[in-house]
Amino acid sequence: MRAFAKSILISILVTVAIFIFTNFIYFFPWYTTLIVETFNVTQIVASDNYLKEDYKEEVLENLKDRPIFKKRADDIEISVRKEPDDSNEHSAEGGNDASVYENDLDDNKPYRQRGEPVTVTIKAVYPFSIKLWGDTLERELPVSFTLKTIGLKHYKDLEYCKYLYDDPDQKCERS
Repeated sequence: MRAFAKSILISILVTVAIFIFTNFIYFFPWYTTLIVETFNVTQIVASDNYLKEDYKEEVLENLKDRPIFKKRADDIEISVRKEPDDSNEHSAEGGNDASVYENDLDDNKPYRQRGEPVTVTIKAVYPFSIKLWGDTLERELPVSFTLKTIGLKHYKDLEYCKYLYDDPDQKCERS
């Protein structure tokens, strides 16, 4: 009787392991898509030094329309930061027309000067689910991918002091 019980237990464990392995087979293309989209967003952010509203909406719609992201489409977030914290005051997301920000203070502008780092993060939730004997067991696996890029565009309304001083940490004084 023990041998029969052990064989049943082993077959149940093997079945669960196969289901988990099958679910992870779907996880890797899902995560790879997240990585590729983050890379694409960093390329756009590098060209303008900030993320424009239209492009953010376009990327979100493309991700939500993909079958692999449809289950948890509302949990996809794209954030672009000038500083590596989560506060909105350091957001590098803005409107489509950069000329709107020309008369703002430098800290209020969504973009930074050429050569300054900008961090791009895409967050999503992977729906890890297994169906056993008619019952569905679900877990939400929050995942994010972050890349740092360097802005390439030179803005005339921001100081560009990189070559003015021997000490690169010395700040420019606006006159």
